[in-house]
Amino acid sequence: MRIGVLTSSRADFGIYLPLMNQLKLDSFFKLEIIAFGTHLSQNHGFTLSDIVSKEFECIHKISSLIANDDEQSISSSYGLTVIKFSDFWQNNKFDLVFCLGDRFEMSAAVQAGIPFGVKFAHIHGGETTLGAIDNIYRHQITLASSVHFTATDLFSIKVKELIGETNEVYNVGALSLDGISKFEPLEKKLFYNKFDLSQNDFALVTFHPETISPELNKSHANEMRMSLEKLTSFLYLVITMPNADTMGSIFRNEIKKLKKDFPNRVLCIENFGKENYFSAMHYAKLLVGNTSSGILEAASFGKYVVNVGDRQKGRLQSQNIYNATFQCESILAAVNHVLNLGQFKGENLYHKDGSSQRIVDVLKKYHAGI
Repeated sequence: MRIGVLTSSRADFGIYLPLMNQLKLDSFFKLEIIAFGTHLSQNHGFTLSDIVSKEFECIHKISSLIANDDEQSISSSYGLTVIKFSDFWQNNKFDLVFCLGDRFEMSAAVQAGIPFGVKFAHIHGGETTLGAIDNIYRHQITLASSVHFTATDLFSIKVKELIGETNEVYNVGALSLDGISKFEPLEKKLFYNKFDLSQNDFALVTFHPETISPELNKSHANEMRMSLEKLTSFLYLVITMPNADTMGSIFRNEIKKLKKDFPNRVLCIENFGKENYFSAMHYAKLLVGNTSSGILEAASFGKYVVNVGDRQKGRLQSQNIYNATFQCESILAAVNHVLNLGQFKGENLYHKDGSSQRIVDVLKKYHAGI
């Protein structure tokens, strides 16, 4: 069975990895990686090198991202991605192609495949992020897909309502959590030395723009900067840099200024890689920002999360999430509250054992019915 995997960023690649490793070892499948988006961007760490390091046999490379991140540039990147993938789908045929999540590049690659009758399998459909335009892209991808792998029963119901049928929709849990109980973080001293953390207590920080309200992002970035500046007085900050989103550079520039002003209290990471990122989550005191990993993964590491603003609004939340507005005082109050709570010991609503194996079982069943 010839399987393609569309990966456009460091984030989706890390989520896919347990599944790709399993497909790689199963002779039933011929696995081909289709890398595009920020993977080929020097400004975002050129994460194609991470894919190459995993020694997958076949990696297609498609460059289609325009450097700027204003609305016109994002729209132009979308169009260019469609054009590039029209050639790719014309010349490459698969039994099934995986797509994941809700990014604009992913939507463009999928939309280009519709006239060619490409069969897509969508991971993480049925979710809601009211503060990001990605909500629209996610539903576009769902409607263009033939098979659906969701993270909870609630999301399965939403997908079924959206597509108007109940077949080929499977709740497999959050793929990124597959095997999480067996995850071994880097040894603490090694991890701290690797990133020169000097045994400081640190917060793991990730902020992205709210693409549904781009006019507010300058104000949001200023509030982020003020709150992080105050946090440096009692926490070291490990900041993963924003992805390629509309107005993402506004946040990126404020973070760079913060690093310049507090070089000994701030570490900026362009691309951690999954092992390092999960190790950072393991050793962090808490997570701060508006990243989906705070919603999906942090509970499995016993971490509380200060979720800021509306980017993740509408997503199902475990009890480790404390919401704050994009105001300095609100963020600081939530951080101070969370720091007094210790370790989170509750349930992760997104965790389900054996996600990769569940997907593999469905693929073999699906192939038999083609």
